[in-house]
Amino acid sequence: MRKGVPSGKWLGNLLRLVKNAAESLQSIMPKSTRLACPVCGKENDYFADPLGPFCSARCKMVDLGKWLGEEYRVSEPLRPDHFASYEDLQEGNLDQPDESH
Repeated sequence: MRKGVPSGKWLGNLLRLVKNAAESLQSIMPKSTRLACPVCGKENDYFADPLGPFCSARCKMVDLGKWLGEEYRVSEPLRPDHFASYEDLQEGNLDQPDESH
């Protein structure tokens, strides 16, 4: 394997992780959510299988290519002061949206 090129196993693990995250979102969001494709902007069903938020397999691969090519990235490393506003959160299920608002 060439340096810097992800292996098939690594890519498979990444895709499984993304799929699991999408399935988690499905449990907390409405089933019929119309949003724009993040690549081309065409409106589609966010939870449509097997493409998820993308309108086509092409858009899905374009997005993956941008992540792997590092066009998308976290702008800076997280520092402890980034978490300061969250220190007072109460214990509980923080993955569920707050319905008091």
